[in-house]
Amino acid sequence: MGTEGDKGYLDMGFARLDTMRAARTGFPEVVFCEGKADAHIGEIFCRLYEKNGEVLGTRATPGQAEIVKRALEEGYVADSGVVDMFSYDAVSRIIKIEKNDKERKGLVAICSGGTADIPVAEEAAATAEFFGAKVARFYDVGVSGLHRLMSVIDEIRNANCIVAVAGMEGALPSVLGGLVENPVIAVPTSIGYGVAEGGRTALNAMLTSCANGVVVVNIDNGYGAGYVATQINRLAVRVF
Repeated sequence: MGTEGDKGYLDMGFARLDTMRAARTGFPEVVFCEGKADAHIGEIFCRLYEKNGEVLGTRATPGQAEIVKRALEEGYVADSGVVDMFSYDAVSRIIKIEKNDKERKGLVAICSGGTADIPVAEEAAATAEFFGAKVARFYDVGVSGLHRLMSVIDEIRNANCIVAVAGMEGALPSVLGGLVENPVIAVPTSIGYGVAEGGRTALNAMLTSCANGVVVVNIDNGYGAGYVATQINRLAVRVF
């Protein structure tokens, strides 16, 4: 089961869960599921649920989701509500143990260049929603058909923050940066042929954008974009 004591973390032997992260940063610890052993992942989710009442896990496989669900069913037989709070989305690869009546505030716009970018965009959207932001999705609005973007640009402008997810040449964040007044978080994806180099071309294009107000996270890092977008959204909600 592990011991917490006064250290600020729960020592499980194979992991040290940061039980004070929410108090320090406003966000509880999130589980990066990729690479975690089957023998560990279920217990990690259970212990974080006990501490925080909710848990978010990223980059999870369907098999890991089943392990977590089974651990919850076996560990909380008398608490059927926790199983009802469990969900897994195969597109974003997100596991959630989440309260159903959560209030979401402000507005974050999640935009994708193409449908192939949706898994990363959904990771960003699911993250922002879990942390309490209201999210609007605008998918397949890339630069090969700008009329699609322009038809929804007024809605996008209402958001406190915009996440722009794109592969190929990564042009979408630059276009949005020239059209909106609020911050744009650019997310390069590993989608593209040949010299796209697994997202490096999009990453470099976004880093060298001439548009103001564009910041960039790592390749395929939808979680990181959703987290920062939530921070910006929270600040905007407090101000207004």
